[in-house]
Amino acid sequence: MTSPSAVYGDLTTQGASSNIAWHHTSVDRAARAQQRGHRSAILWFTGLSGAGKSTLANAVNSALFERGLSCYVLDGDNVRHGLCKDLGFSDAAREENIRRIGEVSKLFLDAGVVVLTAFVSPFKADRDKARALVDAGDFIEIHCAADLAVCETRDTKGLYAKARAGEIKEFTGISSPYEAPEAPELRVDTGSQTLEESVEQVLAYLSAEGVIPQAG
Repeated sequence: MTSPSAVYGDLTTQGASSNIAWHHTSVDRAARAQQRGHRSAILWFTGLSGAGKSTLANAVNSALFERGLSCYVLDGDNVRHGLCKDLGFSDAAREENIRRIGEVSKLFLDAGVVVLTAFVSPFKADRDKARALVDAGDFIEIHCAADLAVCETRDTKGLYAKARAGEIKEFTGISSPYEAPEAPELRVDTGSQTLEESVEQVLAYLSAEGVIPQAG
């Protein structure tokens, strides 16, 4: 696997300095949690393309918003329109994509927001690095589990067909591997259960873990 530094050259170290320090703001995460009545957390939805990551993340986000909670979705396609628009889909570019998302998610966590990330994030090592950025309990890995055959039937963009025809290189599940989580905090069977069932499963977990208050 080519490292990001090999891809971006001096861009990964340009301007780096030892004369920097983390600035502690006057309003911290604990104060935001007390004001808002809920913890912040990173909900990391991972799974094959077509597994339902974005659909589930957005539905959970809507449910949280309706309860008056602070939440935000970071979607894979949306992020690649801006923050990560300079990245391709090689292994090194995927690694850098997830590194950036991990850092942005950490900022949302500090801001007191429940941030929901919807990315294929196919490599275990990259997900583990994102997890390592925050304290235990702050990173909730949610495996959207759906068989490849099911995902292909949901392929509205025709990406799997193009990948099988060789038109898209390094496509996860076809020509590039997907390393499924071995011990995620939550495994949601998005391949067979309804969206409503999946949302309730996620909300029940968040409530049980004390991230969000019990429904009134």
